[in-house]
Amino acid sequence: MGKGCGIASIANQEIMIRPRHLGRVVAIARTLARHDALFFLDYAPMGPTLRRAAQMVFRARQAHGRPGQRLAAALTELGPSFIKLGQALSVRPDIVGDEIAADLTSLQDRLPQFSGAEARRAIAAELGKPVTMLFASFEDRAVAAASIAQVHEATTAADEPVVVKVLRPGIEAQFARDLDFFDAMARTVARARPALRRLKPVEVVRVFAASVELEMDLRYEAAAADELRQNFDGDASFRVPRMDWSRTGRRVLTAERVSGIRIDDRAALIAAGHDPARIVATMARIFFLQAFRDGFFHADLHPGNLFVAEDGAIIAVDFGIMGRLERATREYLAEMLLAFLQGDYKRVAEVHLRAGYIPADTSIDEFAQAARSIAEPILGLPLADISFARLLAQLFKVTKRFRMETQPQLLLLQKTMLVAEGVGRHLCPETNMWELARPLIEDWIAEHYAPEARLAEAVQDVAGALVRLPRLVAEMEETVGTLARGGLKLHPESVRALAEARAENAARWPIWVTVAVAIAVVVAIVF
Repeated sequence: MGKGCGIASIANQEIMIRPRHLGRVVAIARTLARHDALFFLDYAPMGPTLRRAAQMVFRARQAHGRPGQRLAAALTELGPSFIKLGQALSVRPDIVGDEIAADLTSLQDRLPQFSGAEARRAIAAELGKPVTMLFASFEDRAVAAASIAQVHEATTAADEPVVVKVLRPGIEAQFARDLDFFDAMARTVARARPALRRLKPVEVVRVFAASVELEMDLRYEAAAADELRQNFDGDASFRVPRMDWSRTGRRVLTAERVSGIRIDDRAALIAAGHDPARIVATMARIFFLQAFRDGFFHADLHPGNLFVAEDGAIIAVDFGIMGRLERATREYLAEMLLAFLQGDYKRVAEVHLRAGYIPADTSIDEFAQAARSIAEPILGLPLADISFARLLAQLFKVTKRFRMETQPQLLLLQKTMLVAEGVGRHLCPETNMWELARPLIEDWIAEHYAPEARLAEAVQDVAGALVRLPRLVAEMEETVGTLARGGLKLHPESVRALAEARAENAARWPIWVTVAVAIAVVVAIVF
């Protein structure tokens, strides 16, 4: 990446707006004012006055649409960094509110193409060979141009059709400049408005910087695609293009070219003989397997990234944004969703408490009451209209009252669910994809909460720890030796004790194994 584009470059800054930011502030204010998107100033001291002054100075025109729509238009005009920031904020309704977050989900990072000659130079510089040696044919006109990269079609010498993704020239330096500005603004907000520190604006920018850093190394995207493809190896209902690692580097990614009908083209799908209800059922199953079985899910499921193959399989592309859920988070989430479906709000509260999402002194009954107030208006709707993404979004709104910590992984999941719901409703309005996934969730919980499953997991964890223990002991002894050689003087009794422990380790090891496994079995059975 370009210098200063990662977290390290913004982690230690202590001051806020610097002189170099002033010109950028003016340019941004002008764009926001022209789109009537300075509404957030109304929440600041003297904000309404500043807003009116900016509109007069920059001769703002009367804009139409909801605030979120106006903000999305302004961010699009401001360029790639701001488009990505808007997309990141679309999963933070706790910061921008539900309506604005929903409008920001529509942000499309389609930008003008850069030339085929520039793409060829970038490929040659990254892969060390001219395009003519790497590909039998290469189309100079891109088939897609986004904020960070654009995609070209090509053919290898073996006559294999591929797509080549190339980073935009100079994109690293542009993001470095804007990330520096975002960090300064976040620090300004945190210092000027202590009440907003709960939303962790500085941490939000750092997480955003980290995600951008990953997106700008296309090897990470290729690795994510490979992992997702392996997770569905042998599953004919879902396909991920194969990566061409010999033609992939930090700024270039080459992958198998796939073809299919866009998943939101309902008329074309029906004309090709596909059943929309079956496609929605497949989507529900695939999403469940990604999120719950594997804990690794495609987090950018807009229709442009999903296609339906001739045989009905769903094909995914563009793996720059992926989500991960730890095993414990998956269990809590599955149990929580099932409790909501069953109307067991006390269980919802208990799951939140066990997960550590709410403080230990939270009243279970009060939280259950809050959960009921959120869920009943949604779950009382006709089945086809029930939105679990909306349910999660409403649940996040109670974070301030119950001092809940923000859960970024769940926010990303909520956004992904929202987009998936939209696709599902467009294809088959009378079908609720989450109700289709309900049996899968119930079976998954039953399988993972059964006593024998808990026992096997406990024994496996202990066995893994026992396997690692000798190595840890050896590393500790090596560290002590290194410190001693570097000048740290150990007491003679300490040296003698270490030597005795090392000599007796082999004789005592079988006893350690027996005792540890016995304890694991007893604990698993009892609890």
